[in-house]
Order: sequence, then C-alpha cells, then structure tokens
Amino acid sequence: MRPDPHPGDVCITCSDQALPFVVLELRDGALALVDTGAGTAEEVSVALVDAAVGDTVLVHAGEAIAVVGSGQP
Repeated sequence: MRPDPHPGDVCITCSDQALPFVVLELRDGALALVDTGAGTAEEVSVALVDAAVGDTVLVHAGEAIAVVGSGQP
C-alpha cells in the first residue's frame, strides 16, 4: 500500500462525511496511517480516540472521531 499525499481531486479522509477506515500504523504526534480501501494509505489524527492497529475508526475531516470496530478478536 502506498501513502497518498492527496494527488487526486478528492482527499478520501478529508471528506465532509464521516467514513470508516482501518488503522494500519500508529505514529508519533497522535497520528495514524489508515487504509483508504482504494489501494492507498493516508495519515489522520487520532487525538480524540483511543485507537489501536487493526481498529476501524470513523474519520471526518481528517480526524478520527470514534472507534467503531476493534481489531482484537
């Protein structure tokens, strides 16, 4: 999966709708890399949630606003 620096017309994680994405990696500064489902990954803020790798987070405007699924069995 390649990082997406927003080369297209639309930033998937910055949309006006809250959309679910799976956390691939937690990063410093309360950031996470998420799977966009489009073959790319994007960085989002996870400052408002307690997310772990594998969790599904609801992202609105580049900010994870809820954990909606756990990556834990």
